[in-house]
Amino acid sequence: MFSEDELLPISALQHLLFCERQCALIHIERVWAENRLTVEGKQLHERADSGSSETRGALRIARHLAVRSLRLGLSGRLDVVEFRGTTNSSHLQEIVPIEYKRGKPKPDQSDRVQLCAQALCLEEMLDIAITSGALFYATPRRRTEVEFDDELRRLTERAAEQLHALVRSGTTPIAVREPKCDRCSLLEICLPDSLKPHRSAAEYVTLALDRSISEQEEEGS
Repeated sequence: MFSEDELLPISALQHLLFCERQCALIHIERVWAENRLTVEGKQLHERADSGSSETRGALRIARHLAVRSLRLGLSGRLDVVEFRGTTNSSHLQEIVPIEYKRGKPKPDQSDRVQLCAQALCLEEMLDIAITSGALFYATPRRRTEVEFDDELRRLTERAAEQLHALVRSGTTPIAVREPKCDRCSLLEICLPDSLKPHRSAAEYVTLALDRSISEQEEEGS
């Protein structure tokens, strides 16, 4: 079990599965940068982040709901959670977490793992089984249902363990140039085409600054 002080963001699981180096840059070195894709993602989340809720008959919709799991060591705020009951009863029938994403479904499991982690947090907090959730992608503008089967749950739990191990290590993995790097907002910070294997982005920036100062001193002498 983790303490409250040890909790890491649920969203870090998506960063981890996309790229361990990106995850380390954000959650160990504390660096961030925006690009068109991240700005579009923020705009998509604006309504969900309002914190408002509404009721439609037997359906209650909560937005920006805070959750956490001491077992997995994760916390965060969920875009939307649907609490489904019956019209003439307060009995809760089903809970469905919904995560909003820009673009279209990804070929990897990162979005599904992030959503499953949200469900595991809700299960721990509410002591109720959650069988499925949904990912709402902006490009097709429709929900993709995600079943929280045993395989996805195990993958999510392993990802949470890997995330904590990475952060505890305090080490940023070396840069490896891949096609997906072009979509990363941290490309100009990570510099996968420039870094030597033993350097972190922070070390690279420090060395670049030292070189710049040295060049300025030489010009002034």
